[in-house]
Amino acid sequence: MKRNMKQWTQEYLAAPVKKPMPILSFPGAFIIGHTVDELVRDGHLQAECMKAIADRFDTGAAFSLMDLSVEAEAFGSQVSYSKDEVPNVSATLIEKEEEAQNLRIPKVGEGRTGACVDGIREACKLITDRPVLAGIIGPFSLVGRLTDMTEIMYLCFDEPEMVACLLEKATEFLIAYAGAFKAAGANGVCMAEPAAGLLSPQLMEKFSTPYVNKIRDAVEDENFLVMYHNCGNIKPLLGHVKELGAYAYSIGNSILMEDALKALPKDAMIIGNIDPAGVIRNGTPEMIRKETISLLERCSSYQNFVLASGCDIPPMTPIENIEAFFAAAEEFYLNQ
Repeated sequence: MKRNMKQWTQEYLAAPVKKPMPILSFPGAFIIGHTVDELVRDGHLQAECMKAIADRFDTGAAFSLMDLSVEAEAFGSQVSYSKDEVPNVSATLIEKEEEAQNLRIPKVGEGRTGACVDGIREACKLITDRPVLAGIIGPFSLVGRLTDMTEIMYLCFDEPEMVACLLEKATEFLIAYAGAFKAAGANGVCMAEPAAGLLSPQLMEKFSTPYVNKIRDAVEDENFLVMYHNCGNIKPLLGHVKELGAYAYSIGNSILMEDALKALPKDAMIIGNIDPAGVIRNGTPEMIRKETISLLERCSSYQNFVLASGCDIPPMTPIENIEAFFAAAEEFYLNQ
């Protein structure tokens, strides 16, 4: 459903009780009786999964799958699949500058991108009581998957022109991909740019920020939000993350949420940052309760804070653990 996302953001932040906004999708596979492997290949199942999560949990927004292999696979990367785990890029695609120069920019629809767009189109018809946010990878993180995450750090120093060439191609594709989600009815995208957390402030300004902004400038408007997600150790980069000027940020659990709230814009939505694996996936319900209430006690005084997971909640997370997360949030607000 079309909605003014800038207005929605501000109204959300003004509310005294804020619904949690975890990045929650993959556990829905088991609610609908399918494997992760089936889910990542089928847009209809992705929509059914998102709907099942929305029906089960009173989330602030409905997130699609955070599968950071989709875009790299469309470019030609080899991807390994597993029955119950998120797919991973398993081989380097680009090693030489000539290969970068000759790399073809795929069309939206190639690989599994068509299934993801179809899934969002269907999900937007099924979920109308909250914003629907599609997942895309960020430009530097995509290039890192095309070249190997270790190698890209050397290339930033040794072959900066090669990196820039790949970033331009990645950005062109991501603009088209985000635009396809927009045309399909999404209220925005959550752009995952965790690899930028590996960069120095100077390298972030050169190899991530300009390209993130180029994507935002191309697709963001009052009805379409680009949420910036980074689950890396971005404490040294918070000043530069602030300069992105995003309306919404998703912060991972590698840093203290308070540090992000102090540094980032006061009028921007800042969501995070319960550990999705160590706490929500592998913790006990009581541990989840304690961690969640502790975070709310420390951060709810910030008007722009929204409780969420620090990253995508893993597929095999027990449903009772997710229920404990929501129950803790409800308990906290009832006692205020």
